[in-house]
Parts: sequence; structure tokens; C-alpha cells
Amino acid sequence: MLNEVKSEADSRMAKSAQALENELAKIRTGRAHPSLLEHITVEYYGSVVPLNQVANINSEDARTLSVVPFDKTMVSAVEKAIMTSDLGLNPATSGTNIRVPLPALTEERRAELAKVVSGEGEQAKVAIRNIRRDANGQLKDFLKDKAITEDDVRKGESMIQELTDRYVAQVDELVATKERELMEI
Repeated sequence: MLNEVKSEADSRMAKSAQALENELAKIRTGRAHPSLLEHITVEYYGSVVPLNQVANINSEDARTLSVVPFDKTMVSAVEKAIMTSDLGLNPATSGTNIRVPLPALTEERRAELAKVVSGEGEQAKVAIRNIRRDANGQLKDFLKDKAITEDDVRKGESMIQELTDRYVAQVDELVATKERELMEI
């Protein structure tokens, strides 16, 4: 039973860390990267779909992304979706090719993004701690049902705490790495 609780908590904590990594990939640093546009959605024949399902996204150089819709009629919808996104980008269209220049980040914007990064990291830590609380609650429920002993509960709680510490350290490392990337000029 202890191993089941531990493995479930481990997989849930790993998913939380992975979700943070995905969120941090969306926050732009000084370089153009196709993943910056992946979370943008476009209306495509009545349904809302991610941009990468209706267009090919490539980085032309360090400061420019190229977006080529698969369907030529989608050019204006894709351009509008990029413009109205929370990224503050102004795409330029030439035929079916949409170029998205990324302006250089100002020091203020870098500081704002660093705050966003640390906020995302804090949310991930809260999620990990909630998973710890749930796992410890399961152990206490097993104790009430007399399925395990108090020694097993203490052992299980220490195993869960080790997991928690490991994943919190991983989150801290992800946040620190992203903040270093943001502060590079």
C-alpha cells in the first residue's frame, strides 16, 4: 500500500513539474522559438484549434518566426489570432507567408516576465504540496481502516516528503534556469 501511494504521488508530482516546463516554454526569451505560438488558438471552420494544427511554424532567424497556413483562406484568421494573443506581436503578411518579428525585450519587460516565471514556479510548488497533502491523507485513512500501522504511516510520510523535496528542488531549478535565460541580453 505504501508503494502504491508513493508511486501515485510520484507520477502526479512529475506531471506538475512537466506542466511547469510546458508553461515556461511559452514565455519568450530573447530568441524566436516556434513553441512561443503553440498555445495560440485559431477559429477553423467553426471550431477552435491550436495554431500548429492549421499552420507550419518555423524560426527564420533569432528574432523572426515564419507562419505558413496549410489553407490559403486561413491567412487572415491566423494573422488576427497572433495579433490578439497575449504576446504583443505584430505579424506582417506577404502572400501566404506570415512573418512575426519579435521585438527586443526591454529591461522592464524582462523583469515582468521574471515575475511571471516565479509565479508559475510558485503555483507548481503549491500543486506539489497539495499532492503531498493528499498522499498523507491516504496514509491516515489506511491507518483508520487498520490496513497499516503507525510506523508505516511515519515511514510513508517521510517517503512522500523526500519526493516533495526532490520535485520542489526540480521546480526551483527550472525557474532559475528560465530567469537566467530571460536576463541574458
